[in-house]
Amino acid sequence: MSDLQKSPLYDRHVALGAKMADFGGWDMPIQYAGVLQEHTAVRESVGVFDVSHLGKGVVRGAGPGGTAVDFVNDRLTNDLRRIGPGQAQYTLCCDEQGGVVDDLIQYIRSEDEVFLIPNAANSSQVVSRLAADAVEGITVEDLHTTLAVLAVQGPESPRIVEALGLPVSHDYMSFTNATWQDKSVVVCRTGYTGETGYELLPRWDDAGELWDALLALGVTPCGLGARDTLRTEMGYPLHGQDLSLEITPVQARSTWAVGWNKERFWGREALLAERKNGPRRLLWGLEALDRGIPRAHMSVLRNGSPVGEVTSGTFSPTRKVGIGLALLDPSVAEGDELAVDVRGRTIPVRVVKPPFVPSHVR
Repeated sequence: MSDLQKSPLYDRHVALGAKMADFGGWDMPIQYAGVLQEHTAVRESVGVFDVSHLGKGVVRGAGPGGTAVDFVNDRLTNDLRRIGPGQAQYTLCCDEQGGVVDDLIQYIRSEDEVFLIPNAANSSQVVSRLAADAVEGITVEDLHTTLAVLAVQGPESPRIVEALGLPVSHDYMSFTNATWQDKSVVVCRTGYTGETGYELLPRWDDAGELWDALLALGVTPCGLGARDTLRTEMGYPLHGQDLSLEITPVQARSTWAVGWNKERFWGREALLAERKNGPRRLLWGLEALDRGIPRAHMSVLRNGSPVGEVTSGTFSPTRKVGIGLALLDPSVAEGDELAVDVRGRTIPVRVVKPPFVPSHVR
């Protein structure tokens, strides 16, 4: 474990008795008091996650080929021209075959500056791909350990963030620059839980004081175990499981994050062809009809024959049933009853469209 990277809050997590584990090459907290308790805190009150392991990068400049916004827009899938300065957007970084190198959030600071938050394990790949393709006037910088990320999530999150003296009234998928105790903090109206929330980006060395202030206000510290159950209930994909170099946006039903009318982006031709011809598999939700929990890589069966594979699965603390996401044959339809092979025992499941619980993002 000594070669794992550590967040600026590592010592605080250990002092709180957190169970730590490798996540994307980082030694991160999986749980504190317990996944169920932390999950419930976010659904019913407020919790905070240290997600400082997430990558950070920035694209700056302008040149003969256009601005930073033009540069990023010609490479990542979503259409940055749908938003403006102060707004954020979910997007995908694909390879030329249409596989997903990573999914990430892009933030327009100005026409000449785009800030990116990729996943921890893929951050260097996203930054290096952009840097390798940089044109005259454009620079790409890795800021992975310059900023921390604290995700304050849950229905009580506006009250908590406001109690810190930080702004809370901006719209979902927007951000604003602020200060807390004379320290700079970017306040983003984003999250990965399906609840109202904020992602606070202080400087790396300032994260500890901000974390302490949140816990002093009664916010529940939450680990990545609860983050996974929360995102699965919402049907949000996790890269490496529900999206990957082998799982395209078309297969994963992430086509809403593709600017199909753009003239160029990485993987465009391959994805256009797959959309035209139809994908060989599609991502669906699975809801267990009996005791048992679908888990990643389990086979999904129809009349005893395989029709797909579970990509993510967990016990839903909110619904009190097993749920999962699975890549299934195109012949499968919503409402079909199938089975999942759980170590030689089959459990009946129903095919559904996520989310498994209502979204409360506002």
